[in-house]
Amino acid sequence: MVNESSLWYFESVNLYKILCPHKVKDYNDRHVFNYYKKNAFIYFPQESATSIYMIADGRVKIGHYLADGKEVVKSILTTGEIFGELALAGEERRSDFAQAMDENTSICPLNIEELKLLMFQDKELSFKILKLVGLRLMKLERKLESLVFKDARTRIIEFLKDTAADKGKKVGYEVMISTRLTHQDIASLTGTSRQTVTTIFNELKDQNLITFDRRRILIRDVEGLK
Repeated sequence: MVNESSLWYFESVNLYKILCPHKVKDYNDRHVFNYYKKNAFIYFPQESATSIYMIADGRVKIGHYLADGKEVVKSILTTGEIFGELALAGEERRSDFAQAMDENTSICPLNIEELKLLMFQDKELSFKILKLVGLRLMKLERKLESLVFKDARTRIIEFLKDTAADKGKKVGYEVMISTRLTHQDIASLTGTSRQTVTTIFNELKDQNLITFDRRRILIRDVEGLK
């Protein structure tokens, strides 16, 4: 049985380097990049799900709207990550929206049928993508459970620990997370407020558990985050 911690590897794999059609000989001649301005939507809920997308440059927010119009942010992805992958799991129409967060965000699309052919030809690629889809579903389930049953402090700390496992780099006994996420971004991802994130980050800093600035978060003691 494969446990969740052993799956983090697949989330960190830069599938863009493998999948981007301009790197795949057969698709090179007919491939173009799509560029989006800040806050432009890449797709909306209920649109046909015919492609997956890879981020060549910039950041993309994935989310949906509640019945009262409130926005719920599921994830914020950056260069090298893919989104729209639920089309591979049978999603015919998008349940979420995808929105560019930076000026001149560059997106590399790949048609689902073309991707299925690549997966058929490359078992290792197929394995990585299926694990990625499975992991994201598991993470979404954990997030929903956290929003329902856990307090704000616990949600923020779990976000730090998950991000460290996902994208962190070990520096001695510490873990550095290079991030462009603002406190408001983290608040949106954890279902809290910007003020709450700032307060808890400062408390953790006072306890010498983390240090942070606009470009990075350094976790000085992962085990000590409780």
